[in-house]
Amino acid sequence: MNAVPTLETHLSDDDLTAALRADALLGLTSAPKWLPPKWFYDARGSELFEQITELPEYYPTRTERALLERVVGEIARSTRAEVLVELGSGSSAKTRLLLNALTAEGALETYVPQDVSSSALRAAVEEIAAEFPAVSVHGVVSDFTGTLGNLPRGGRRMIAFLGGTIGNLVPAERAEFLAGIHEVLEPGEQLLIGAGLVIDPAVLVPAYDDAAGVTAEFNRNVLHVLNNRLDADFVPEKFDHIAMWDAENEWIEMRLAATEATTVKVRELDLTVEFAPGEQMRTEISAKFRLDGLRNELAEAGFRTERVWTDPDDRFALVLSERV
Repeated sequence: MNAVPTLETHLSDDDLTAALRADALLGLTSAPKWLPPKWFYDARGSELFEQITELPEYYPTRTERALLERVVGEIARSTRAEVLVELGSGSSAKTRLLLNALTAEGALETYVPQDVSSSALRAAVEEIAAEFPAVSVHGVVSDFTGTLGNLPRGGRRMIAFLGGTIGNLVPAERAEFLAGIHEVLEPGEQLLIGAGLVIDPAVLVPAYDDAAGVTAEFNRNVLHVLNNRLDADFVPEKFDHIAMWDAENEWIEMRLAATEATTVKVRELDLTVEFAPGEQMRTEISAKFRLDGLRNELAEAGFRTERVWTDPDDRFALVLSERV
């Protein structure tokens, strides 16, 4: 039997609220306005995103999973990781593929899922510990962009950052994030990234603007979060969902557009925000990559790309690199 699973907390509910206050104050007073995508994910937002992953238009999740199923044995043989760290683990669903493969190789000793949601992480930690009794499970509640230094050290580690989440960071944020991973890892330890690739916008845009309107509801959920946590009075129905392809930056941009002149009060910030008719607020970018560009970003952060796997349609990539 394995040891009792542990949950280490570096991010309290008060910390989250303070971060939301800071982000909302900065973003809502900027021109143009913006909000970070991490605030989509309260319980309702997480539920909506799970629905999105099952939509016919939304190819990234199923494409990455099918790719991972095909190559996970190669990943396990290449890394023989003793410690698997997963950033933004959520329910750890896809990671079970890695856990199965790494335990079959006989190397894996510890699984370290990291997430901002203590409730989601607690459930995942308990489930994984029950499913993999030979693996020690050590959950870390933190924000992956700011608390990488809190990840446990020791053992031959591989950090997995799946789901294309790296695309939610603008280039400067990606450079800072990858530099932070480089600082945390020891030479020879590895980083596995799942990244969406640049493809035909006719396929790409509908993935973020589905016919059923689930993504639109997900996008507007950030307004519900501000209402609930900061005592704002947004009327989400007065904002339209927009998803557009930015060809210059090669990313999808999600926005909310005011359907009419709107005044919003954010009482916790003592802030009044005016929206002009049609004014847009950015809520997410989802950058897509070219493999040479991703290799270059990794190299600039001090990583050597070891292996790259793509799906048959070249829509998604898994990139394994080593810290040098």
